[in-house]
Amino acid sequence: MNLPHIKSDMNESDFNLLLNQARQASDLLKSLSHETRLMILCILSEGEKSVSQLEEILSMPQAAVSQQLARLRLDGLVDTRREGRMIYYSIVNQEVSSVIGTLYTLFCAPVRNQDA
Repeated sequence: MNLPHIKSDMNESDFNLLLNQARQASDLLKSLSHETRLMILCILSEGEKSVSQLEEILSMPQAAVSQQLARLRLDGLVDTRREGRMIYYSIVNQEVSSVIGTLYTLFCAPVRNQDA
C-alpha cells in the first residue's frame, strides 16, 4: 500500500494512529452511504425504536428493515435490547451519535419536525 508522506512534525507512531482513525471514519462513512441505513440511524437518533416502529415510520416491509438493521449491527453502529419478544434498537456509541446528530439536524429534522 502506498502511504502518504509523513510530515516532519509527526512521528511514525502518531501517523499510524491517525491512519487507523481515518480507516475507522472511512468504514463509518461507507455504512452511512446507504439511504435506508442512514434513515434508520436518523430515526434512532430520536431514541430507541422497535423493528415494528421503524417499519411504520419508514413504510417498509419487516424483511427490508431487518436486513438493514442486521447490516448496522454487523458494522457495529446499533445495539439491541430485548424486552419479551420485542427487540429495540439504539445507536451504539457517542461517535456514531454525534455524526448522525449533525446529519439529523441538517437533513432530517426539518422533515421530521413537520410531523410533530
